[in-house]
Amino acid sequence: MTATDHAVELVHVAALAAGDKLGKELLAFDVSDQLAITDAFLLVSAGNDRQVKAIVDEVEDKLRDVGAKPIRREGQREGRWVLLDYGEIVVHVQHEEERRFYALERLWRDCPIIELPPEATGPA
Repeated sequence: MTATDHAVELVHVAALAAGDKLGKELLAFDVSDQLAITDAFLLVSAGNDRQVKAIVDEVEDKLRDVGAKPIRREGQREGRWVLLDYGEIVVHVQHEEERRFYALERLWRDCPIIELPPEATGPA
């Protein structure tokens, strides 16, 4: 099983939004073979708490524009790691320190990578 076309489309929308707010190290995984609850993860790093919030706000706005509504949001208050669950996709926006510490990309490295639009990759 692979991520649905709709899930990949949502990942692209979210990635473009994150890139617009200078999200870093964007990486998307097709986790549909490993998890029954979602098709894809998008990982995004941010340099500070304020930037995490800006990225989250932009992702929510752009996904809302295409009709996607979050099922839940966690971590907004702390601003270090915000998880946005849209059912088909889950977006993780993490402060750079949390990204290095938790290393989700290592955990999901066996899953196929979803190619992101070049304009969505943000600064290296």
